[in-house]
Amino acid sequence: MAYWLMKSEPGAWSWQQQMNSGGKGEAWSGVRNHQAKLNLMKMKKGDRAFFYHSGADKAAVGIVEIIRAHYPDPTAKPGEPWVVVDVKAVEPLPKPLTLDAIKTEPKLKAMVLANNTRLSVQPVTDAEWKIVCKMGGL
Repeated sequence: MAYWLMKSEPGAWSWQQQMNSGGKGEAWSGVRNHQAKLNLMKMKKGDRAFFYHSGADKAAVGIVEIIRAHYPDPTAKPGEPWVVVDVKAVEPLPKPLTLDAIKTEPKLKAMVLANNTRLSVQPVTDAEWKIVCKMGGL
């Protein structure tokens, strides 16, 4: 299993909306960055990701599971190379973990989020996953 972090503006798609979509999940659409697209293409069914509220919140708020590997993004214009994966909510983080808290944890200094805050879909190492889960109350 691989781990990831997926960002969404709460006004566009929130953790609450993700939880409301239930077991059927939802397509993670609208990614328009090639590096993020390549990360989506590496995801496999069963992988897990932190659901991260970008914008004003800047915090990991929950965990999602990839329930369908990448396929063409239905929101893309014809001929555009964008993809989606389907994700379902697994559980909320009991304590949302802010970007500031992540940046101040020395063991997370190499985490992509601490160094490339703009990338919307990014890998998370096994060690980082465990640390963030612990800091988030799991």
